[in-house]
Amino acid sequence: MSGGGLGGEHANLAVRLHHAARKPDNWIQLVKFGVVGGSGYVINLLVFAFLASNLGIYHAAAAVGAFLVALGNNFFWNRHWTFGPGEGLAHEQAIRFTVVSVGALVINLVVLELLVESASLNEIAAQAIAVAVAMPFNFLGNKLWTFA
Repeated sequence: MSGGGLGGEHANLAVRLHHAARKPDNWIQLVKFGVVGGSGYVINLLVFAFLASNLGIYHAAAAVGAFLVALGNNFFWNRHWTFGPGEGLAHEQAIRFTVVSVGALVINLVVLELLVESASLNEIAAQAIAVAVAMPFNFLGNKLWTFA
């Protein structure tokens, strides 16, 4: 059986991830991504709390507003500190970063909605959990595509 099928792709990805996990630079990059993400996380929650609690904006709309503010912060710091600009043009990386981030936002919104509507969790606590759930997708998308 050849390695060209879906199973071969999964095996190739597993090998790539195994090799990547053995490089200290990748772990340093993950820590930097976490620091940038942490700042974006705080910005996201502060903007979300302001929009949802102070202005009474519906939680899903507040999450989108918070996402947009954090997006600019995170792109700047990830491009200039975490991954570096590399060979990529800023506008191309910004488009890719936005695509990956929107994917993470979709995950965020699904988790947020489930936690608020189904689990009756406080909106701010639910947003804190939802952002954390979406983070691994965000890191891998940006590492492997945006800033590759």
